[in-house]
Amino acid sequence: QVQLVESGGGLVQAGGSLRLSCVASGRTFSTYEMGWFRQVPGKERTFVASMTSSGISTYDADIVKGRFTISRDNAKNTVYLQMNSLKLDDTAVYYCAADRSGGRSFRGGRAGYWGQGTHVTVSP
Repeated sequence: QVQLVESGGGLVQAGGSLRLSCVASGRTFSTYEMGWFRQVPGKERTFVASMTSSGISTYDADIVKGRFTISRDNAKNTVYLQMNSLKLDDTAVYYCAADRSGGRSFRGGRAGYWGQGTHVTVSP
């Protein structure tokens, strides 16, 4: 009952910034934990960041290192990932995810709903 559509990916030079957006369609967006994951070819998706329905955020410190910020606008049914100081190894397909429970299972990649992904390519 929840559909997620990501946007905002593209080609950016190392050190640059991108803002990813994920628009959710569904009746219970404001109650869901939302998150961002990323995946490179041949590897599993990895957790990047999440935010609970009450606004508590969690980050993978090794990936984010203070560079990314997750936010959500419940009035617009949208979650964002602001990415600054992008590095070459940030190149991946970034996926938005939603789950009505969230927590460790969600951050481990078990989400109720997934978006289609948006490509981020960081160039030298």
